[in-house]
Amino acid sequence: MTAVSFPQPLIGFVRLVDRMNYGVGRFAMYLLFVLMAVLMWSSISKTFFNPSLWTLEMAQFVMVAYYILGGPYAMQMGAHVRMDLFYAKQSPRTRAAWDGFTVFALIFYLGVMIWGAADSFGYSLGLSWNEGLLPEIGRLERSATAWRPYLWPIKLVTLVGFTLMLLQALSALIRDIATLRGAHI
Repeated sequence: MTAVSFPQPLIGFVRLVDRMNYGVGRFAMYLLFVLMAVLMWSSISKTFFNPSLWTLEMAQFVMVAYYILGGPYAMQMGAHVRMDLFYAKQSPRTRAAWDGFTVFALIFYLGVMIWGAADSFGYSLGLSWNEGLLPEIGRLERSATAWRPYLWPIKLVTLVGFTLMLLQALSALIRDIATLRGAHI
């Protein structure tokens, strides 16, 4: 059987996205150590000093970054939970067909999430639209807690994470199409 060719730009896209998400995912793994350090400091400061106001919210921000930036890496590694009752028994081509079909729901979902994340990020920067449809820049959004951090950094992380997940979903779709055509990327 001869090897089936596949368009080089698509192969390049898949490799670029996989390499980028691999690097971001490996970085995100170390955020767990940052989270542990923040929570350790929180425990120490509550026991021996005045409690730090920033630790709980910072732990939440780090956990969001860990989860959102690690998602594309988990998808790439096949670490997401699946119902393997029927899936595992299928041939690679049948699995690729199912994955190619279901990825459209994921792409739609991620499109909606990116839309919301971009809107929320713009709002956190104080961007709004007046009646003349011209952008207006206002005050930067801050948390309502006592620490009152700016929210745009974590909203940017969310937007970037959803975008990386969409790129990884497109990479998976291209890989599934290649499998269905008998090519291997």
